[in-house]
Parts: sequence; C-alpha cells; structure tokens
Amino acid sequence: MRMVNCILTLFASVLAASAGAQTANLLATYEGPDRAQRLAAAAQKEGSLTLYTSFAASDIPTLIGPFEKKYGVKVNVWRASTVTVLQRAVNEARAGRHEVDAVHISAPEMEALHREKILLPVASPHYKNLLPGTVPAHRAWAATLLTVFVQAYNTNAVRKEDLPRSFKDLQDPKWKGKLGIESEDQDWFATVVQEMGEGEGLALFREMVRRNGMSVRQGHTLLNNMVVSGEVPFALTVYNYMPEQAKRKGAPVDWIALEPVVARTNAVGVAQRAPRPNAALLFHDYMLSEAQPLLVSMNYVPANANAPSPLKNLKIKLVDPSTMLDQRDKWVKAYEAIFVKRSGL
Repeated sequence: MRMVNCILTLFASVLAASAGAQTANLLATYEGPDRAQRLAAAAQKEGSLTLYTSFAASDIPTLIGPFEKKYGVKVNVWRASTVTVLQRAVNEARAGRHEVDAVHISAPEMEALHREKILLPVASPHYKNLLPGTVPAHRAWAATLLTVFVQAYNTNAVRKEDLPRSFKDLQDPKWKGKLGIESEDQDWFATVVQEMGEGEGLALFREMVRRNGMSVRQGHTLLNNMVVSGEVPFALTVYNYMPEQAKRKGAPVDWIALEPVVARTNAVGVAQRAPRPNAALLFHDYMLSEAQPLLVSMNYVPANANAPSPLKNLKIKLVDPSTMLDQRDKWVKAYEAIFVKRSGL
C-alpha cells in the first residue's frame, strides 16, 4: 500500500510539473492585457525560483527585495562570474539536471546559452519599450541594462584641461606610464576598433602602447580602485557606475566617455526546462519593467527607454554578442598581443 501511495504521489507531482510547464509555454508568448495577473497567479503557486547571475552581490537585495515583497515569490540566488554561470548552466543541462529557472549574465554568454538550446523564447509586451538592439530576433533573452565603458581618471593626477578628446590623443608622450586597462575587455576593444576601421584602430592602439606603455589589471573593480589611489592615473576601460559611485563617496576620481562609446549588455532569460517556469517568466518581465528604476538608483544604465537613464545624452554602440562569439579567438589574440603581452601580465 505504501508503494502505491508513493507512486500516486510521484504521478501527481509529474502531472503538476507538466501542467506548470504547459501554462508557462502559453504565457511565454501571451501578450494579452491580463498577462501580468496570470503570470503572478501561476508564479505564486510555484512559490519560488532559482536565479543564476553575475550581478554584483551588494546590489542583489535592492533588486530582489521588491519582487519578493510584491509577488510573494522567493528568489534563490546563486551568484558567480559570468563564465562560471555559463559553465554551470551548460554542464547541468547536458547532464539532464534542471535546477535553474532564470539566468542573468552578460549578453554574449546569454547568446551562448541560446545556441546550446537552454533558453526559452519569450514574447514579452515589455520588449517594445527596450532600446534598439537589446532583443535578438530569436527572443531567447532580452537586455536589462547597459554596462557602459568609460575612461576614469584620478583628479589629483590628471588636470581637466589635459584630458584627451579622442583615443588618438593618448599617444601624446605626456601619458607615458599613466595608462591602464582591464585584462579581458576584448569585446570593448573589438567594437571600438571596428567602429574606427579595423586597420586604423589596430594601428592606433599599437602605437599608443608602444609610446606610453599600458598597466593591465585583472578586474574592473581593481582597476577602478587603482585610479582612486592614483597608481593608475587614467584607465581606458572602467564600468560607468564604478567611478561615479566612488566620486559620490568623495574619492578623487571622475570620468569621461571618448567616442566611440561602447556598452556591453546584461540580459535575462528563462530556462527551457525550468522547474518553476512561471515564476521565472514573472521575474523576466519584472526585470524589464519594474526593476528598471531600481537599476537606475544603483547607477546602472537601463535598457528600457522609458526609464530615466543617467547617460541619456551619450551615443552608445552596443557590443554584438554574436560577433564576439564567432570572432572571439581573433580578438582575444589581438588584445593580448597589443596590451597583455607588452605589460608582462
């Protein structure tokens, strides 16, 4: 009798999971006026979701708290670097382990998850409010924020009147020993060089490094801290919110944005085999709408055009995730040859 009860319980669980998946598949492409209500009701029955993300640990409570409070759905967060999140999601999927419901990492890695058939295509009504180029045609992910690369400088070491007006100005001998860059910003580099014209862009950076050197640092937080301390007076690739946050705390740092201004997008997606798909869909829509002002409050640049962007006056060129996946080896090799190997890192 006990075995029969166990079988019946298991069968009921399978039916419930199947019903939840069917509901999610319908709601994933449903754009009716009651989408939000239907999603919330289905998500509350599931009660929670598991999110894999590279989002800054200190900012996660600000982002997650309002969602949990409003919808009564618990968000269990597993945080790691973008590459580690990608590896875990792929390895689990290949092993037939379906634990993750939603993913939020950089767009090139989200595109890689799409190519692995791990993400569910979604047709959200919020897509119409997003900036051009932030939702791919396959709709397996959508950008939530733009991480804009800016140039940070120590205000005690660099005078405003000496600031460069272009990257070419950084070939001037006055910048010798003063320049720094992050060790893995190949996507920024590829986008800048392509905008300049590949031959011209590569030649410009080769000459810049040949004349003035380049301090290569591992990690954008470290590089920003080196600018604050004055050890690196001028950094080429810092995320926009880092020097801004430090500046507001009174640090001797400021930033400029040389053209072309490049941004990497972070994106959200729903796992194709999510155990709690409706909660994941609700979180997906939340990130594209209600969470956008929260991102702005933390100095992130929103993907939703209706949110008040702190960098609304900048003309921004987005990194193309597909290009970076397809041409990654080429740009890694060029970046290392020009910057990393010359620094001795």
